[in-house]
Amino acid sequence: MAAGVYDITIEQGATFAMSLTWKDSTGNPVNLTGYTARMQVRTNYEAEDTLVSLVSPTDIILGGALGTIAVTIAASVTQSLQLDEAVYDLELVNGATVTRLIQGRAIISRQVTR
Repeated sequence: MAAGVYDITIEQGATFAMSLTWKDSTGNPVNLTGYTARMQVRTNYEAEDTLVSLVSPTDIILGGALGTIAVTIAASVTQSLQLDEAVYDLELVNGATVTRLIQGRAIISRQVTR
């Protein structure tokens, strides 16, 4: 399965929240019991340094049999994003199997009120 392409908008200085449900080819939720998740945002695909690095269960909450995934980036983290666009992906890990679920551009909506 190829990763879905989904661009996100992160508002600088605000808490970012994204919720999704992973479903199989028949439309049923994938049971995420036993999985972990990780997501990184980088300036570009070749960048060594991460701008944002998230892991479960701290920043990514997996909903077990419901197949739900809730991603949160704290406002204190988004505040430090000083660019207009980056790239990201979200991976789910089950034992030795890694599934890149979604990927895309992370568009940064720059903050005016400080």
